[in-house]
Amino acid sequence: MLHLRGVRREFGERTVLHPVDLALRAGESVALMGPNGSGKSTLLRIAVGRDRPTEGTVSFGGSPLHEDDPQVRTRIAVVADAPAFYPDLTVRQHLLLVAVAHGVGAEADTLVDHALDRTRLAGQSGLRPTALSSGQAQQLLLAAALVRPRELLVLDEPEQRLDPEARTRLVEHIREEQLRGVAVLFATHHTELALAAADRVLLLDDGRTVADGPPEDVLAGAGR
Repeated sequence: MLHLRGVRREFGERTVLHPVDLALRAGESVALMGPNGSGKSTLLRIAVGRDRPTEGTVSFGGSPLHEDDPQVRTRIAVVADAPAFYPDLTVRQHLLLVAVAHGVGAEADTLVDHALDRTRLAGQSGLRPTALSSGQAQQLLLAAALVRPRELLVLDEPEQRLDPEARTRLVEHIREEQLRGVAVLFATHHTELALAAADRVLLLDDGRTVADGPPEDVLAGAGR
């Protein structure tokens, strides 16, 4: 479904990503891991068309991927690493707007209700995002992805600001997405999340792939 071949990214004279290959199948979950500055977020941005590689190719569904391609809005959902909401809308209004803007149509209300239940935000649906706790704001980011049509779900450190119970639910969300045939690509520092929710781990260090394989093998080799 998603295929990155020889992807390299430079910013000025600095190489942030050395040539990286990544293939992701429908229903597969892959975790990107590595220290801060290892290139995880850059690789995610390139994977969804928000950034272009200096060298290499990115294809989705067999076609070159660009941010202005309609399939980005109709087939890829992204949970970014920083909250960004419409401050004058309630939680429910925000989710309805996201759903309608991505072409959901008549199913919008049902999808929003389901997303609110899944993320435990039903009781906060009438609040504005600024009234949410940091953990609830993180859940709203996930809910905004769950109301979109998607074949690929991309998450940048989704465990941030979540308590242990919410992290357990996050694993459930990822596994449910896989059962629906959705491919999941996520960056994380959380070893337990990778072990519980990933089929493979791609370990980066200084922009280079240093390991790629089953979570138990990769993380054991990295000393967890």
